[in-house]
Amino acid sequence: MLRTLRRPRNVALLATTTAGVAVTYSFLSSSSNAAAVTRESKNGAKRYSPPTPWTPPSRKDMLERLKLSNRNKDEEFDLLVIGGGATGAGVALDAASRGLKVALVEQNDFSSGTSSKSTKLVHGGVRYLQKAIFELDYEQYKLVREALHERKIFLHTAPYLSIMQPIMLPVYKWWQLPYYYAGCKMYDILAGHQNISASYLMSHSKAIEAFPMLQERGLVGAVVYYDGMHNDARMNLALIMTAVKHGAAVANYVEVTKLLKSNQSLTTLDGSSNTEDRKDGKLYGAKVKDKLTGEEWEVHAKGIINATGPFTDSLLSLDNPSHKPIVQASAGVHITFPNYYSPRNMGLLDPATSDGRVIFFLPWQGNTIAGTTDSPAPVRRDPRPHEEDIQWILEEVKRYLSPDIQVRRGDVLSAWAGLRPLVSNPNSTSTQALVRNHLIHVSPSGLVTIAGGKWTTY
Repeated sequence: MLRTLRRPRNVALLATTTAGVAVTYSFLSSSSNAAAVTRESKNGAKRYSPPTPWTPPSRKDMLERLKLSNRNKDEEFDLLVIGGGATGAGVALDAASRGLKVALVEQNDFSSGTSSKSTKLVHGGVRYLQKAIFELDYEQYKLVREALHERKIFLHTAPYLSIMQPIMLPVYKWWQLPYYYAGCKMYDILAGHQNISASYLMSHSKAIEAFPMLQERGLVGAVVYYDGMHNDARMNLALIMTAVKHGAAVANYVEVTKLLKSNQSLTTLDGSSNTEDRKDGKLYGAKVKDKLTGEEWEVHAKGIINATGPFTDSLLSLDNPSHKPIVQASAGVHITFPNYYSPRNMGLLDPATSDGRVIFFLPWQGNTIAGTTDSPAPVRRDPRPHEEDIQWILEEVKRYLSPDIQVRRGDVLSAWAGLRPLVSNPNSTSTQALVRNHLIHVSPSGLVTIAGGKWTTY
């Protein structure tokens, strides 16, 4: 999605006062009508004009716009996006910036699900590259190349929400040093001219100096490579706000209860049926419900996008009750430690945990996050981290930290679990082997489903 934003784009920023009450929305753009400009006054002196302030419509105004599509055929939307996570917000922004009339509904709050429960990385995926090489998996290779391309655009598009992050791979066996270094160099080469910085080797002493909490016994050296990090929830909200600035009508806590097909009568808000019945079985909208008030109405649109992440199959079942599931949910658990668990400017990657998974150990907003797990999980509204997953992360962290640091359960400040909406493969025995590519599926009714994927390639 981000490749469409390569040219200068408008970005919505949110700022609050120190009292936390008044909220001002400003809008930055490279275009002349919104950006700060310098003009000449009558006497020839230059005068600075600040950007034009922008206040987004209220939720009430948004709901009225959604209802208009049912009252007036001329107000029908070009596109109705269902889902307000990274993928849904990206689709809405892309479509609205191209001049389409877009509506977006989210059954909970924006980015309240998977999109706010990531590892906070904007990355190509060094572990995916490893799988691509050793398993000769071309799909994994394509994913890494695309993600590395999008990573650079991501960091350029939202520099106020994303940073370049060095990540260390500690090495405890001599033969692993050239192995990991060659892998990181290949990672750099795949990024090409869009690489953010070159990977490099570190001696034993330099590695301890950069990451003093590291287990020193047996340490040979380290390899450092670069990826990106971002504030996932704020990035999601920025995409939503920018889509609104481009004219999209969005509303949270609005749930889709029924998909409307053209072999059904069109129903207006007053309950009367439209005499113009269509018989081709195509979708023309959805029946929605405001979860805050209980009010129900119809939203009419020429096209409908299913971007509901782990709940993809639920919406597909509304379209076709005999639908076979295409999404396999994978639970990813993260925990938060105090800031003394890691330096402020260096992350850590454990490339070979006890069960073959990888763990990132990253500085994040004054604390340290560690994760993630990767195991099959049932789809539910608010997944909770299991104690065994937390204990597994704690045990893996102990292996790489100095004995001077006592890794205790009581040091865990918080924990969260997110569900990755991976495209299922009946031949796969674990979710770790599933490729993180997006799948686009078009149903006979015209429902366009976007499943799978990862934040970097939204």
